[in-house]
Amino acid sequence: MVKTDGLTIEGFGPSAYRPYAPDEQDVIRAALGQWPGDPAVAAAAEVVETAHAEVLSRFTGAEVLGFHGQTLAHDPAGRGTHQCGNGAILAQVLDLETVWDFRSCDVTMGGQGAPLAPFFHFACARYIGATEPLAILNLGGVGNITWVNPQAQGPEAPGALFAFDTGPANAPLNDLMRQRLGLSHDEGGAIAATGEVDEDFVAKVLTDPWFDLAPPKSLDRDDFASLIDHLDMLSDADAAATLTAVAAASVAASQIHFPAPVTRILVTGGGRLNPVMMAELRRRIPVPIDPVEAVGLDGDMLEAQAFAFLAVRVIRKLATSGPATTGVPTLVGGGQISRPDQPA
Repeated sequence: MVKTDGLTIEGFGPSAYRPYAPDEQDVIRAALGQWPGDPAVAAAAEVVETAHAEVLSRFTGAEVLGFHGQTLAHDPAGRGTHQCGNGAILAQVLDLETVWDFRSCDVTMGGQGAPLAPFFHFACARYIGATEPLAILNLGGVGNITWVNPQAQGPEAPGALFAFDTGPANAPLNDLMRQRLGLSHDEGGAIAATGEVDEDFVAKVLTDPWFDLAPPKSLDRDDFASLIDHLDMLSDADAAATLTAVAAASVAASQIHFPAPVTRILVTGGGRLNPVMMAELRRRIPVPIDPVEAVGLDGDMLEAQAFAFLAVRVIRKLATSGPATTGVPTLVGGGQISRPDQPA
């Protein structure tokens, strides 16, 4: 829960978490890459809606709900973006005004539809009292980074924000773990810690034309899925170490796009819990790099908090993205609003 007017953060409230069960993960995984109407989408949407309703029913006192849904496919230059889960159903089940489908409007208007957290990141920079340019790096399946100038008048102001996806992060590493060892991820970087990085492979990955593209740019989780197909000659540990290094090297390469150097990088998302990945970042980037917990934020909940914050902006008809964050030609306020008395 976030207490906010959509401009500033007054404080953070309770949070909750419920993992998808293995059978639920299988249902969602079967729908990855699919679009509305495709065979596996309805079952995945039901899993997402049910799980969210269960967790959200634990909260009391909320005035509005921000529901992102589960991204199944993201192709802003082609078919668009697809997050399954119907917010209108949650509005009815929870009897709570719900904002959802945050990305479609941005993509329709010509933007990348991602990343959408930067306007929230600006508020976070103000909340922690930052005064110099800093970056907030999210290491999920894909890496994305927000350059923030907290001295700007607001997130919409010229020079306030610059954001883009940095490259593959945890997705190829998790896929490698699942394919070779039947694990969901490299817990604590334990496997990568015993391996050696193939720096030639890392350098070759960075020659992909995508890394030379100027922002705005965004990735689908599986855009670099083929990386693991080229690591057959490496042991499990060396392959894990190499993919961990790829994630960090992608972030290091992204620094050339910043409008000005940053004084600090704060890391959120699952990657911050991998000490090997954090060490690789620090080895490759010569600025202080810390998990967001170092400034009193919650890296497990920051993305969820972002959509609570954005929901309030949508209700107040404020922008949620702009040219410097998604490349959309003008400021856009995305999101559908569903109320409990409306049909799903």
